[in-house]
Amino acid sequence: MAYKITDKCIKCGACEPMCPVGAISFKDGKYVIDPETCASCGMCASVCPVGAPQSE
Repeated sequence: MAYKITDKCIKCGACEPMCPVGAISFKDGKYVIDPETCASCGMCASVCPVGAPQSE
């Protein structure tokens, strides 16, 4: 299942460069994950200091 970035996000940007498929972007003042592109690999969750990316 695709990952989603929750409200825990502190907008540090650590997740964006770690996504191997480029599913993470910064839009409207927050990071979002495109569920259609997300490969559900969990790389974003592994680098997030606050655990914001969660599997849906």
